[in-house]
Amino acid sequence: MQTPLQHAPAQNTEPVASADLVVLELNVPHREAAVGVLAEKLYAASRIENLEKFLTEVDRREHQLATGLPGGIGIAHARSETTTQTSIAVGVVAFGKGIDFGAVDGAAQVVLLLATPATSYSAHLNMLAALARSLSKDSFRTSLRRAHDAEVIAELINSTIDFSTV
Repeated sequence: MQTPLQHAPAQNTEPVASADLVVLELNVPHREAAVGVLAEKLYAASRIENLEKFLTEVDRREHQLATGLPGGIGIAHARSETTTQTSIAVGVVAFGKGIDFGAVDGAAQVVLLLATPATSYSAHLNMLAALARSLSKDSFRTSLRRAHDAEVIAELINSTIDFSTV
C-alpha cells in the first residue's frame, strides 16, 4: 500500500532563468524574431511543450499592448497551456543594435520572454510586477546589458528579482 506522500507530484525547484535560456549578442531584425529565438530556447529546455502555440499566444498578447519599458527593455509574455514551468528567457541585443518593442524612449537592448502556465493568472501578474520593480532600477538594467556571461545574467535574474510573491 502506498502512502499519500508517494503520490505527491515532485515540485519543480529549477530557477526561472538559467544559462541555457540566455542569448548573448542577439542580432535579429524585429520583435517577432527576437521572441522566436527566445521561445526556441524555452522549447529546447522543455519549459514549453508546443512552440507554435506558445508563439501564437505571445503574439496575441503583444498585439494588445506594447511591451517595451523605459530604459531599453522589452518584455514579451504569455500565460500558456503549453508552459511546463514559469520561466524567463533573456536576450541581450548585439552592441549598437536595438529592437522596437513600442517603448516611448526607443528600442530595447535587453529582451525578456516570460512564460507562465495558463492556470497561473495571479502568479503571472506577480511575476510581471516583480520584473517591473527590478527593471525600474537603472543599476539592474545596466548590469543585464553589460554582463557578457549567460550564467551571470541568469543569476542576476534569479537573485535580484524578488519572486517571493509569485
